[in-house]
Amino acid sequence: MMQALKSVRHLTSSTMKQAAEGVCVPVSELSLPVPWGEIRGKVWGPDHGRPVLCLHGWADNCGSFNTLIPLLPKECRYVAVDLAGHGLSSHRAPGVFYSFPSYVSDVRTVIDALQWSKFSIIGHSMGGNVAGMFSALYPEMVDAVVLLDSYGFLPTDPKELPKLMRQGIEDMLQFEKKSKDKKERVYTYEKAVERLFAANPTLSLESVKILLERGLVQVEGGVVFSRDFRINLKNIVRISLEQSLEMQSRIQASVLVVLAEEGFEKIFAEPDQKKFTSALLQAYRDRNHTVLTVPGDHHVHLNNPVVVAPLVSDFLQTQVLSQSARLTDEQTSKL
Repeated sequence: MMQALKSVRHLTSSTMKQAAEGVCVPVSELSLPVPWGEIRGKVWGPDHGRPVLCLHGWADNCGSFNTLIPLLPKECRYVAVDLAGHGLSSHRAPGVFYSFPSYVSDVRTVIDALQWSKFSIIGHSMGGNVAGMFSALYPEMVDAVVLLDSYGFLPTDPKELPKLMRQGIEDMLQFEKKSKDKKERVYTYEKAVERLFAANPTLSLESVKILLERGLVQVEGGVVFSRDFRINLKNIVRISLEQSLEMQSRIQASVLVVLAEEGFEKIFAEPDQKKFTSALLQAYRDRNHTVLTVPGDHHVHLNNPVVVAPLVSDFLQTQVLSQSARLTDEQTSKL
């Protein structure tokens, strides 16, 4: 374990100003070697703060939390990672698929290197689904989960599985064939902003620029997008609603679900998907977890963090920080 910890490098340190209070929050860049390259990320907060892992959504990067984290409890140590194939993290090897179990395995690698035995997770969108699966597989390691416009799981109709799996495999074969001769498209910074803005209408222009800080790489003649475009291919590893509910039942952590009024609730308008999401949300409520809805779109936590921050802060304060303080007091009284 000590060997793993030594391999975690803090590359740079900087400060980020919290506009609302004029507070400067220390930030450092993280690099963790893995067999296929490195996982990169950012760290906020004191060295011995309560550990919180932050997982971004599909095609985003850890910059997704730049505006939210400075508004959260300062007693926590926030580590936001670029998931494999995103941001500044390495792409998976040729021929290797991107899937939720693979991301869960990556999270386990990160946690082992950080030497965290108990921590909380904040996950947005796809990152929330990774958080849900991790919390189900390693329930003893997670004390609190915040799902930002995410249900923790993404069920698929079993009848659709064969078609989706086949399509994913065929897409990968075609992608690998084309990539041998295809040249990377080079953009000016302005054109890159235009492209991401057009592809993600839920992002504000400022949010686009934040994500592009880690989403672009400088090359001769301009910039290229840093993410692995294989993340656009169909995910071939799926689970049904029944499997999702079984996994969900194994989560021991307290869960806060924060949905956006104009987020996935609108996107999943089809009857089948609505049925799945309704079942998952009801199961959270039945287990005394909290489900809330806020005004905003899918990226409300990045575009307008003041809407989300009080809810997340209160949750962390009551479910993590207060509990930790109480246990510390109890242990002290026994001495």
